[in-house]
Amino acid sequence: MKTKFTILTLLALATLLVFPMIGSTDVLHDPMGREILMKLRIPRVLTAFLAGIALSASGMIFQALFRNPLATPDTLGVSGGAALGAVIWMRFGAPLLFAGVAGASIAGFFGALVTVLLVYGLARVKSGFSSTTLLLAGVAVNLFFSSLILLMQYLSDPGETFRMIRWLMGGFSVVGFTTPIHLAVFTTIGLIIASLLTREMNLLLTGEELAGARGVNVDRTKKMLFFSASLMTGAAVAFCGPIAFVGLMVPHICRQFIGSDHRKLFPAVILFGGAFLVVCDGLARTLLAPVEMPAGLITALLGGPFFLWLLLRKV
Repeated sequence: MKTKFTILTLLALATLLVFPMIGSTDVLHDPMGREILMKLRIPRVLTAFLAGIALSASGMIFQALFRNPLATPDTLGVSGGAALGAVIWMRFGAPLLFAGVAGASIAGFFGALVTVLLVYGLARVKSGFSSTTLLLAGVAVNLFFSSLILLMQYLSDPGETFRMIRWLMGGFSVVGFTTPIHLAVFTTIGLIIASLLTREMNLLLTGEELAGARGVNVDRTKKMLFFSASLMTGAAVAFCGPIAFVGLMVPHICRQFIGSDHRKLFPAVILFGGAFLVVCDGLARTLLAPVEMPAGLITALLGGPFFLWLLLRKV
């Protein structure tokens, strides 16, 4: 097991060190190249790494919370809420920056926050905090927000529609360290909460009644897991756009490599999730260079076949 974690750690470090250097510009000897390295490439790699951590950890948490291996960060509509907030800002808001953060990102984060409160309220009103009700409320909210996003696109002019579609593909076109710093704050808070509940996640997989019999405060644990995963998902989507399938693929790959014990799976997901999304973004930058593809397109192309493979394995 120690060897496996060493491999994952080296993989994560390698992606952080190597991928900022990948590109057409000499970043070591050319002054302009060094400027590009410091202001564009390093912040971009850090943002992709943090988003990969947030989405992967959220996927692992939701899969434990719902005892469903196909649950993803999109399950509760948080991604849809963040996307709707950003799209509404693109349609009606001004292209402004607040404390170095784009208005669309701030609107996206508030959209995610509203979604969390809405889904939580629906689950509480119906039946306390049932996982089934939470799941159904999230799916319903997500479908409704998807229709509102389509409505916003229909009401927009071609230029605005193109901006919306491009943002909805997900990507890491950042300048400076403002975005990775803000993303790191929210991701760290979510990770700290989740790290304290790895034992509880293991017990939840056995069933809520058995977990309660073993001393787990099931209702409180589910709330903490729900809010930690939603916080990380909302921040990642608000700053980077919706990036599909990362929260589905990474936990499953790590389970094959590490096992299902969340005390070991949690750090493995963090290391591999960050490295995975950095690699996907590197492919997006270089496959059709000088044309740059959205990173979300790469993850979607990988995620579709992966999802079908999971179904064929009857997970």
